[in-house]
Amino acid sequence: MSVFDERKNASEARFIMDAAKEFKAEARRNKALGHWAAELMGKSEADAQAYALQVIAADMEEAGDEDVFRKLRTDLTTANVDISDQAIRDRMAEELKAARDHVYGED
Repeated sequence: MSVFDERKNASEARFIMDAAKEFKAEARRNKALGHWAAELMGKSEADAQAYALQVIAADMEEAGDEDVFRKLRTDLTTANVDISDQAIRDRMAEELKAARDHVYGED
């Protein structure tokens, strides 16, 4: 195997590992967001667990974070929770940072 093949394989492996870590971080963020929103909506702990799974699933609708934002915005509005779009987006950013710190810190 040539040096170039070894570099290519190492680069591909690193890309796959980074993508897996990012997926894990986003799922962790979505779970935390689900619990946060469930608390704002006054859901029980069992309902909060189920709702967190719904938020995780919502992230599979399209690339990016807009699908998660729409789910949270719609559900919080339906539950008459008075919160701004910016506050939701800020919480999304905070939870993603915390999730990345956790996932990337596992090395």
